[in-house]
Amino acid sequence: MAAKTYGANFGKHVYSGDIRDWLKGELPETADVVIGGPPCQGFSALGKQDPLDPRNLLWREYVHALERIRPTAFVIENVPQFLRSPQFDDLQHEVRPGGGLADYEIEPFILNSVDYGVPQARRRVFVIGRKRGLPALGRPTATTARSTVRDAFNGLTGPVSVTTLPEDRSLTRGPYLTRELHITRNPTDRSLERYRAIPPGGNRRDLPDRLSSPGWRKHLSGSGDVMGRLWLDRPSVTIRTEFFKPEKGRYLHPTEDRPITHLEAARLQGFPDDFQWFGSKTEIAKQIGNAVPVGLARVIGEHLLPWLRNSSQ
Repeated sequence: MAAKTYGANFGKHVYSGDIRDWLKGELPETADVVIGGPPCQGFSALGKQDPLDPRNLLWREYVHALERIRPTAFVIENVPQFLRSPQFDDLQHEVRPGGGLADYEIEPFILNSVDYGVPQARRRVFVIGRKRGLPALGRPTATTARSTVRDAFNGLTGPVSVTTLPEDRSLTRGPYLTRELHITRNPTDRSLERYRAIPPGGNRRDLPDRLSSPGWRKHLSGSGDVMGRLWLDRPSVTIRTEFFKPEKGRYLHPTEDRPITHLEAARLQGFPDDFQWFGSKTEIAKQIGNAVPVGLARVIGEHLLPWLRNSSQ
């Protein structure tokens, strides 16, 4: 479904399958830039951080692609924990003499999307590689203006009662426009009571005992974002794949007694209202939550483009 979404918006030139199978086929002869986001589940602070997770090794397949295509530059995007992983140590060995990427140098940066005009706090590592001898790129310049949840939700009105995707495209599972994703959950009566009990900016710690869970009552420390409301005049927390579940984080609407909708999450990620999506509610939520914020992706592109032009002169 993610490949169909990509194809609908950017062109049907997607290989939907295992990168190891893709590498067995015919690759482009060359490219100016190769961009990749190897799986981060084995590194993420939200996961088990299992050093034996087989997905941790898929970054090597990305390196194999770089060895064959030999781009002028490459970009790796991942969670900040990647910089402390054995895999990053291995990457550093690859760019040393004798390594598969010995003719490259790398610059790692931890960037927060909120520093680049995105209405969301999201810290990610970007490792930018360049052919050895070319000038360094340096860190992208942060913007001075900050965007907020209010900015992202501008023009949206409630209440929201629709809980399903448009039925006229259920057989094809899309495409659905972002503006058609203003859909909510079917909460239980108890969940509704909990939502109503959370004050502006509040979270699970504001619940009376009768609405709290045994686990929440037992653990007074730890994450304060669970069952939390977003603030209108601040950037949002990181939009993850289960943003429609307030029990997973600060995903309650700032003023309405409901979780944020797929449309609202997509706007916080910077997707335009006419972007096209394929999949079920859950599949589309995964695509929204796993994406690099559009504004941050744009910053990386705008950072690379003039450098590429100058490097080719």
